[in-house]
Amino acid sequence: MSDRPSTPSQSEPTQEGQPADEAKRADGDAFSADDSHDEAVANEPNGANKPSDLNEPSETNNSGDVTRADAPKWDDPLPGSGPRLETLHGEPPARIRVATLWSVLATGVVSMLLLGDGLALNLLIVAIPAALGAFFAAGAAGRRPRPWTLLWAVGGLALLLVPALRDAGWPSFLAVVSAMALGSLALHGSRTWPGVLLGPFGVFASLLTGLSWGWRGLRDRTGGSRGNLGSVVRAVAVTAGLLLVFGALFASADAAFADVLGDLMPDASVADGPWRLLLLALGVVGALAAAHTAAAPLQWDRIEVAPGRPRGRVEWALPLIVLNVLFAAFNAVQLAVLFGGYDAVLKKTGLTYSAYARQGFWQLLIATLLTLLVIVFALRWAPRRAPGDRALVRGVLGTLCVLTLVVVASAVRRMDMYVEAYGLTRLRISVVAVELWLGLVIVLIMAAGVWGARWLPRVVAASAAAGVLAFGLLSPDGLIAEQNVQRYEDTGKFDLQYARELSADAVPALDRLEEPLRSCALQDIAKDLRDDDGPWYATSWGEARAQRILDDQPLTDDGETCYKVRQDLMYR
Repeated sequence: MSDRPSTPSQSEPTQEGQPADEAKRADGDAFSADDSHDEAVANEPNGANKPSDLNEPSETNNSGDVTRADAPKWDDPLPGSGPRLETLHGEPPARIRVATLWSVLATGVVSMLLLGDGLALNLLIVAIPAALGAFFAAGAAGRRPRPWTLLWAVGGLALLLVPALRDAGWPSFLAVVSAMALGSLALHGSRTWPGVLLGPFGVFASLLTGLSWGWRGLRDRTGGSRGNLGSVVRAVAVTAGLLLVFGALFASADAAFADVLGDLMPDASVADGPWRLLLLALGVVGALAAAHTAAAPLQWDRIEVAPGRPRGRVEWALPLIVLNVLFAAFNAVQLAVLFGGYDAVLKKTGLTYSAYARQGFWQLLIATLLTLLVIVFALRWAPRRAPGDRALVRGVLGTLCVLTLVVVASAVRRMDMYVEAYGLTRLRISVVAVELWLGLVIVLIMAAGVWGARWLPRVVAASAAAGVLAFGLLSPDGLIAEQNVQRYEDTGKFDLQYARELSADAVPALDRLEEPLRSCALQDIAKDLRDDDGPWYATSWGEARAQRILDDQPLTDDGETCYKVRQDLMYR
């Protein structure tokens, strides 16, 4: 069903006296009119521009649900009545499919069995049946996946590999949050800035509605009678009983099979009963919310942001031109320092090498963030109707973007100087990663100024998710340990206390240290590994690798020696 407004003929003039096709081309860049408009105007009432839709044939899917032959794509906005908040809800979801119900049940059972012992590969295992349930629900509603939908879904599952590979909690937390955000984009199919930013709230809105939708579907599928529903419960109970009885018999008959079964099955006890039931409920509710969202997503793309009132050229351009001059002067000084050397600058300013680096990084990071805000407000207020206005916007903002990239490079270089002096830490590697991503966003804005900005919201979101994935896969704790060990080999300086606070991901690098410094650096990590000995599905690859290294070369546990090593490092 087409939900786009009809376009005027090529000879029909616009308000500016341009042909309609020329005006449309003029709107195709980030520094001209709002490019998200024709993405957000897909809000016409049902059949508004296609009266023949009522006569088009329908088809029946495998579950018996009737769908349209021209069902919308996965990330196509469903028909609605306008951009108001009360019209964000589309059509009611189709009756829940049996495949969706089984996927929801599988998600709940796997959550109950695997999520109680920690988070690692089990997160990915739980996400797979939940994703299948959403896929089946979307199919019942006639929504077919498009390339962006598949990208969001695959990216979200890939992000869940980070907890499976890395022991460090902070990159894993970022990866899980980003995976939830990508999952929301896959469910909603959002394309505009409001959709990308507000999409995750749609899943939370489906928590209660999804539960009631699933219960109604279950009652309908079982004929609405207690007898039919009871037969399903009895079948599940008999299956569990058979597995328990015969599994116990086989385990008692063969010790090797008992070991294998013990490694594969979770260690559950009566005391864990309430916690396991809570995990079951959370898995079922979460999977139903995802499936309901896939079947009937909130139409965030219908929210239209009113354009700002265009200002005069002097009113908006003069401040930005002066700002460009200031940026150019700062960048000229940075280039002079780069080619003239730091010694002259430090002698003139009276600062030390590390103090000069630390003094500027945070200011430059804030300057980069403020520049992005300046660009956003300039695009809102700058007039872009006439060709001269568009050329001026491109020239002024394009120059500002290029100068900002030099600021980004200067900030990264200052942090590199600071790391050379004091070593790498989690905060330092994190802020550098953020600064590099902000530089990438500025490059994307520049590209949007040339090729159009309809793709910009989704590409910015994809770049953020890709950055989080790369950050986790590169193992920041491992990089920190690697850099600090190299610094110790070059200078003899080493922050022992900070090294002991790292995760098991740092073990391969710290294992290169000479004794007794090696054992002193790894003592706390080894203790944590002994205390957190969990099952295979709750143990990351980083933990398993670290345990193998420590088993191959045990530590020398000598507290007095480590005290002397710490004192020696402090006075170097």
